[in-house]
Amino acid sequence: VQLVESGGALAQSGGSLTLSCVGSGFPFDSYAISWFRQAPGKEREGVSCSSSTPGRKHYADSVKGRFTISRDNAKNTVYLQMTSLKSEDTAVYYCAAIRSLWGVNWTNEIWYDYWGRGTQVTVSS
Repeated sequence: VQLVESGGALAQSGGSLTLSCVGSGFPFDSYAISWFRQAPGKEREGVSCSSSTPGRKHYADSVKGRFTISRDNAKNTVYLQMTSLKSEDTAVYYCAAIRSLWGVNWTNEIWYDYWGRGTQVTVSS
């Protein structure tokens, strides 16, 4: 099983980046895939989630209206399009997979089955 993130980079405040998460070794289309991030000195937090149910998505309040999550099950890939970037978006971004969100708060990382190693996003002001 693997989850591999890519697309992290240095961006300017107000700019955009798109992250990708490619999964393998598990039935990707049956899993919810989420993005988490961890800034220096802070706890990891949930950013966005794409449920295995088509069209069902969740966002943290801090990114609503700026970030968009999407998935292409044919490519086993989930994307996180980030716009209007702010310095507080600077973090290591991780994707994670969970078999079922039933009875689970998607932001609670302890329930996730698989994790990627992360990709660094740095936003300069």
